[in-house]
Amino acid sequence: MKRSKWLVPGVIAGVVLVLVVMVVGGYNGLVNQREGVNSKFAALEGQYQRRADLVPNLVNTVKGAANFEQETLTQVTEARAKATSVNIDPSKATPEQLAQYQNSQGELSQALGRLLAVTENYPQLTATQNFKDLQTQLEGTENRIAVARKDYNDAASSYNAHVQRFPSNITAALFGFDKFSYFQAEKGAENAPTVDFGN
Repeated sequence: MKRSKWLVPGVIAGVVLVLVVMVVGGYNGLVNQREGVNSKFAALEGQYQRRADLVPNLVNTVKGAANFEQETLTQVTEARAKATSVNIDPSKATPEQLAQYQNSQGELSQALGRLLAVTENYPQLTATQNFKDLQTQLEGTENRIAVARKDYNDAASSYNAHVQRFPSNITAALFGFDKFSYFQAEKGAENAPTVDFGN
C-alpha cells in the first residue's frame, strides 16, 4: 500500500520533469537558431554598409572626369542615402518591410550599374588605378552581398522549419517565436546582367 502511495506522485513528478526538460531544451534551441538568423542578417547589413562606404570614393573618383554626367552621380548619391536610411529588425520585419529594405538596396545596385556603364565612355577614367581598385572592391562586395543574402535565407528557413515542427512549435507558440521573412529574388534576377568593365 505504501508503495502505490508514492508511485502515482512519482510518475507525475517524472512526467512534469520530462516536460520541463523538453520545454527548456526547445526554448534554448529556438533562441540559438533565432540568434543565428540575426547574426546572418547582421553580416548582410555589414556587406551593404561596406558597399555604401565605397560609393563616396567611387563618386569622387568619377567626378574628376571632365564633363561626367552629373545626373548619374546624383542618382547614385540619392540611392545611397535612401539605402542607408532604411533600417529594420529582421525578427520583427513583415515581408513588406523586408521588401522595402531589399528594394532600397536594389535601387542602389541599379544606380551603381548605370554609373559603371556610363564610365565606359571615359577611357581616361577607367584606365586609372584608383578607379580599377574601386571597381574590384565593388564587384567583390556585390558577390559577398549575394552570399550573405543566401546565408540569411538558409538560416531563416532552418529556423522557420524548427518553429513549425512538433514539439518545438508548442514552445514557439508559448514564448512568441515568430517566423522570419525571406529575401525574395529581385525582378529580372533570372536574367543575369552583362557587365563589361572594359580593360
